[in-house]
Amino acid sequence: MSEFVHVAVDAMGGDNAPEEIIKGTVNALNACPNLKVTLAGQEAVVKAELDKLSYPADRVTILNCTEVIEMAEPPVDAIRTKKDSSIVKGLRLVKDGECDAFVTAGSTGAALAGGQLLVGRIKGIERPPLAPLIPSAKGPVLLIDCGANMDPRASMLLQFAQMGSIYMRNMTGIEKPRVGLVNVGTEEEKGNALAKEAHQLLKDCPDINFVGNIEARDIPAGVVDVAVTDAFTGNAILKTYEGVASMILHELKGALMKTLISKLGALLIKPSLKGMIKTFDATEYGGAPMLGLKGLVVKTHGNSKAAEIQHALEQCITFKEKKINDLFRSEMKLDELAAARRAASKKTEN
Repeated sequence: MSEFVHVAVDAMGGDNAPEEIIKGTVNALNACPNLKVTLAGQEAVVKAELDKLSYPADRVTILNCTEVIEMAEPPVDAIRTKKDSSIVKGLRLVKDGECDAFVTAGSTGAALAGGQLLVGRIKGIERPPLAPLIPSAKGPVLLIDCGANMDPRASMLLQFAQMGSIYMRNMTGIEKPRVGLVNVGTEEEKGNALAKEAHQLLKDCPDINFVGNIEARDIPAGVVDVAVTDAFTGNAILKTYEGVASMILHELKGALMKTLISKLGALLIKPSLKGMIKTFDATEYGGAPMLGLKGLVVKTHGNSKAAEIQHALEQCITFKEKKINDLFRSEMKLDELAAARRAASKKTEN
């Protein structure tokens, strides 16, 4: 038996909590014998849902929480005032080393704020980005950042590229992940001041396979494995992606159900269609990890169903087994970087 991976799960977060959250957690427990889970939420509610299911009780703990952080609440205020919420108590388990990771479908803002304030950054990391895997014609692409840093510095984008490369190489097995900088054109001189400065830093970095600027349309085409950008642009790309996918599936279903002949055709192509839809289903990849924290925080969609929660928990297991945070520290030389910054800070003070 390999070492247990202990994950805290926000049982109360998201549109489909607690039923789908707990169902997905139980599915992961039954599929992964090295997984332990602490379900953070209202004990009576959580227990009632667990009683409906068959699960390994010796690997499940319930952490009673009397408060829930709602989606519309100011994130920092909620983290500071709702100390008995499922998000705060779950994050504290990671901070205190009792859990390896935390998974939530609840408030993105609270998860991001709590990740930084409670779990904390790895020394040397400037800002942790939120980095979901999204589908493309050639496999998953890591979109980094998509929600955490709206106005990053160019040096942060460089770290995003480095972390993204390490993550993709070890989590997906791509030997030399192709890194692209999202821009308004592929030419080197294109873009705003941030894009131009970041381009030079990425170009000069020997640790990544930088292929240059990319446009947003290159992402679904699979031109890169890691798409680096600021959170404002990344979030717009992500939401557009999700909206277009939903629209296409809706229109496709309508077209296939329109006439008797189209319905017969739909029956013939149903197996191939299911495979295609699964390939372009982002929930297959789990949640969006917040990279660069001392422990792992994973944010899933607010409307997550059981399958996405299960995949997110499996994602946490792989992250721990691959020792991703240790690789960040060693390959990015974060201890040396942190020491250099301390020395520079002392020099400035003197």
